[in-house]
Amino acid sequence: MKCNIMTSQDAKPTNHHGAELVGFAAHDHAHCATHALAQAEAHCAAEGLRFTPVRRATLELLLREHRAVGAYELLDWLNAAGYGSQPPVVYRALDFLVAHGFAHKIERLNAFIACTHPGTDHSPAFLICRNCETVAEAQGDLGVNRLEQAAETSGFQIERTLIEAEGICPACAENGDQAGQS
Repeated sequence: MKCNIMTSQDAKPTNHHGAELVGFAAHDHAHCATHALAQAEAHCAAEGLRFTPVRRATLELLLREHRAVGAYELLDWLNAAGYGSQPPVVYRALDFLVAHGFAHKIERLNAFIACTHPGTDHSPAFLICRNCETVAEAQGDLGVNRLEQAAETSGFQIERTLIEAEGICPACAENGDQAGQS
């Protein structure tokens, strides 16, 4: 369910380690969202998971926004669509989406974003612009193997790895918007 990143060379942007980045480049967003939703539906059907209307609507909202979105903003949209106004409505849907790899929680922003690599076993890293709060998901080693080695050496069992880096996105850097947060 990767977005189709459209660049002049038809190449996907990568960091200096070759990890693919999604979030800072122009792409065919309609195709990205449609493909992601179809993949989620297929995965749920294959695994016997209940892809309820509220779970589907929550994923659709995350895909539509294509940015990190807070739970209460999602709740407002779900309420307007007739799904209810109680926080458990959105939190149950988000818990399901995160547990099954369709979304990630961005701890730094206390927000959620649709996964750009669902169905793959990966430890994502997130690049977060401190100015505009745009988030790009990078996939690749990015030091996770070294962390796993250190944990193994010490007898520690990693249950979850989360890497978040804060900096300036290409658009803010190009516009000179590096001074502070918006």
